[in-house]
Amino acid sequence: MLNRRLLRNLDFILILDIIALIVVSLIFIGSATHINTPSEDRYWYVQRQGIFALINIVIIFVMLHFDYKSIGRYANLLYVLNLVMLLAVMFVGQSALGAQRWIQIGPITLQPSEFSKLIMIVSLANLLDKRAGQLQTWRDILPVFLYVGIPFLLVLKQPDLGTSLVFLSILFGMIFVAGIPTRKLFTIIGAGLAFMPIFWHFLKDYQKMRLTVFLDPNVDPLGSGYHIIQSKIAIGSGMLTGKGLFSGTQSQLNFLPENHTDFIFAVIGEEVGFIGSLLVLLLYFILLYRGLKIAGEARDNFGTLIAAGVTSMMAFHVLVNVGMTAGIMPVTGIPLPLMSYGVSALTTNMISLGLLLNIYMRRQKILF
Repeated sequence: MLNRRLLRNLDFILILDIIALIVVSLIFIGSATHINTPSEDRYWYVQRQGIFALINIVIIFVMLHFDYKSIGRYANLLYVLNLVMLLAVMFVGQSALGAQRWIQIGPITLQPSEFSKLIMIVSLANLLDKRAGQLQTWRDILPVFLYVGIPFLLVLKQPDLGTSLVFLSILFGMIFVAGIPTRKLFTIIGAGLAFMPIFWHFLKDYQKMRLTVFLDPNVDPLGSGYHIIQSKIAIGSGMLTGKGLFSGTQSQLNFLPENHTDFIFAVIGEEVGFIGSLLVLLLYFILLYRGLKIAGEARDNFGTLIAAGVTSMMAFHVLVNVGMTAGIMPVTGIPLPLMSYGVSALTTNMISLGLLLNIYMRRQKILF
């Protein structure tokens, strides 16, 4: 059983924030899907998301019984398991929308690249913890990039550019906290920007088109630019207070594609307007703020690095997804944490936040 003193150390602000985001998610998933599904399955997506949210809450409660430090002992095994899962997708994975990213296990479709992000955070935190203070030379830094580069390339091969970019956000967030010299960090970023023209030639045609329509959606208004155009129309039509729950014309009449997954923020903008969208963004601000606070108050370097990785991942997801729906970021297929429908993404995010709660709960040594 958990010690009562540990329970009193829980971050109840973060817990309430997570619950609020899940409740808001279920409301807008229901709004986005209740018309476009048969009457007998009208709230199938809501029920499924809700059931898995409850399952994940139970998983988090079980996780709290174990010290997060114990995960470090299995970091290398998790890293190997991560590579095996990503390789399995290449051979037995299912294809959809031009990408091979999913594995079917009975009635459940899993996306290994989602779980890969969490495994990467834990295994990289273990590596950096062992190399504490040793990121001063290129000889020290390059093995870390190689460590992340292998799963990064496997995810990019699927192809899943969005998730592979999340890997980079995790990497840069964690090595910054680990103490990489600022000059070297900016050198790496500058080198990456310099190689962008070369990287362009390795992109798939549809990925190139996504970047092109980001600059001008009207280049292909009925194709690659359609998502951005409809999303901007939906958000703009919501104006200050929105059209009301379950009353958004773009989402209800199915003009807005992927309205319960990648573009759910457009549904929020249309139905509750600018004010409602700001309140949702406030919930994310609280989540990210608590993540930074937990990283700063962790009792050891391993906990700090995990918290930094989780917060970097969440921040990147929110920034890119909201920017994508507003037309100020390219469409990358990155879901909005705890908001977009998806079992794999929900599980990854919930367990990641469970780690944050675990770290914060054990931030102080319990004296008897």
